[in-house]
Amino acid sequence: MGYSVGQVAGFAGVTVRTLHHYDEIGLLSPSGRSHAGHRRYDDADLDRLQRILFHRELGFPLDEVAVLLDDPETDAREHLRRQHALLSDRIARLQRMAEAVERAMEAKKMGINLTPEEKFEVFGDHDPERYAEEVERRWGATDAYAQSRRRAASMTKEDWERARDLADDIDRRLAGLMEAGAAADSEPAMDLAEEHRGWIDGHAYTCSYAMHTCLGEMYAADERFTAHYDAVRPGLAVFLRDAITANAVRAAA
Repeated sequence: MGYSVGQVAGFAGVTVRTLHHYDEIGLLSPSGRSHAGHRRYDDADLDRLQRILFHRELGFPLDEVAVLLDDPETDAREHLRRQHALLSDRIARLQRMAEAVERAMEAKKMGINLTPEEKFEVFGDHDPERYAEEVERRWGATDAYAQSRRRAASMTKEDWERARDLADDIDRRLAGLMEAGAAADSEPAMDLAEEHRGWIDGHAYTCSYAMHTCLGEMYAADERFTAHYDAVRPGLAVFLRDAITANAVRAAA
């Protein structure tokens, strides 16, 4: 019997493609197959997937996750204890996940079998793999991607919080200019666009004006980026793109 790949994807809030990828690289191979050859997952597979997603949420790359999970000296309960200790040090937005690890530990100790929905409810709609493959495919061979990975690896929790707060502040001030009726090519808007470029340059990778202009076009063209900026204020993605373009023209003058 077991669960189909579609059912497991629904329980865990990941895509079927993610589960296929985990199978292909040997990270999570289903324990069985149906008579028609379709993947079938059992409860032990779901437990392993839960641990994979905990480690992915903590930022471990897939090859390191495989090593951690297949360590013969660490049993399932020890994995949960380790994950709980790590999660407890994370920022407030991961608190729900830390509580889920506690529930999983208690269930193991008490011999309680959690339902598939309970095992994965902590992840909500978030799939850690959703954009990772796309980002690596599009930019993995670039110097900017390598530089961004190096900088991210060296940042502490406090560094991330400061960077996030600064980015949010730039977004809010851009939205304030829009509400005040400022034009995207006004001096204040271009100054904020320059701050935005400086934020990328200081926290992610060296960002030239040409690259910044390309990013601006992506913010307005890619619905995922547009949704992020327009959630701050409708139309902000296009406003930012136009301010970035105007700032690049100003810098070249």
